[in-house]
Amino acid sequence: MVSTWRACMGAFAMLACVATAAAAEDGVTESSILIGQTVGVTGTVAGPVREMNEGALAYFNQVNKNGGVFGRKIELRTLDDKFDPALTLANAETLIRKERVFALFQTRGTPHTQGILPLLAENKVPLIAPSTGAVVFHQPVNRWVFNIRAKYQDEVGKAVEHFSTIGLNSIALLHVNDAYGEDGREGFVKAMAARKLEPTLVTPFDRVKPDYDAAAARLIKANPQAVIIVSSAANTVGAIKAIRAQGGRMQIMTLSNNSSQAFVKDLGAAGAGVIVSQITPAPHLISTPLGQEFKKAATAEGVTISYAAMEGYVNAKVLVEGLRRAGRNLTREGFVNALESLQRTDLGGLLVTYGAADHTGSEFVELTMIGKDGRFIR
Repeated sequence: MVSTWRACMGAFAMLACVATAAAAEDGVTESSILIGQTVGVTGTVAGPVREMNEGALAYFNQVNKNGGVFGRKIELRTLDDKFDPALTLANAETLIRKERVFALFQTRGTPHTQGILPLLAENKVPLIAPSTGAVVFHQPVNRWVFNIRAKYQDEVGKAVEHFSTIGLNSIALLHVNDAYGEDGREGFVKAMAARKLEPTLVTPFDRVKPDYDAAAARLIKANPQAVIIVSSAANTVGAIKAIRAQGGRMQIMTLSNNSSQAFVKDLGAAGAGVIVSQITPAPHLISTPLGQEFKKAATAEGVTISYAAMEGYVNAKVLVEGLRRAGRNLTREGFVNALESLQRTDLGGLLVTYGAADHTGSEFVELTMIGKDGRFIR
């Protein structure tokens, strides 16, 4: 009788283990959490991507050295999409359906990220910290997308406000002809209308085969006092150099996706005086707990101290906070609910807020200028 009972209990325990294993979430084991990333490791955004990933990995490495999250180490699996939207989708499908990652992290590009939204919904896979501030990822709220950086339109609005405040009311917009550029254009038109200003020029250029000289000629002919450029790093560098080469001396401003040291280096002498909006506190200052923490981690891990690296560090910090709040029995549903519990969470000088009806994260925006020495001046 006893042996029969023990046999039954043994069989029950085995079935329970099998059931538990079968119910385990994709990407989660007793010792690891697999996070996927598709991003332009090579191509036109390679510089800022490298710095962002350096910052993110610095934080993940710290967490892993201290035992991980409930004993699980974080593993980031990155596939290169060369900043090609079609490859972004193919990589995301591989990561979700073949690699079975728990979540996606820090994609880059507006059309690139838009293209994988149906895949996220179909497989109920969260995406944390897409490196795009397009409104489409904020409104309406997408249950599976958690933004961290402020909206591009807020950055554009900040620039228009600054220019109009100092008396530069003749403002033009040069934007790439994709979803990112269209989002920036909408923000520009709204911001100008709010101040009863007429745009001096709104002109697009091709993302894949840009004609920088033609775009620069259109701007110089319009003769604005200031121009806002909405484009990725390499294209923005090309446009600014063409403007300066043709004698354009208007004030130039661009957005935070171009805030890497690689961007500044590529601009060279043409970068002096260019305004760049930022969506994190300064990475080189220790006046905030976040700045102190980042600088210590960056020094220990040999990371470039830049705004781009700081953004990656912040993104990783938010992801890990969600994992911790989700608890030991980690599921995607529990992780989403945990992130939505972050209410005015202070990361050390940067507030992040989520809720069931709000996946924006942060609204922090400030303007900086590239100095003659290649450093960002606040």
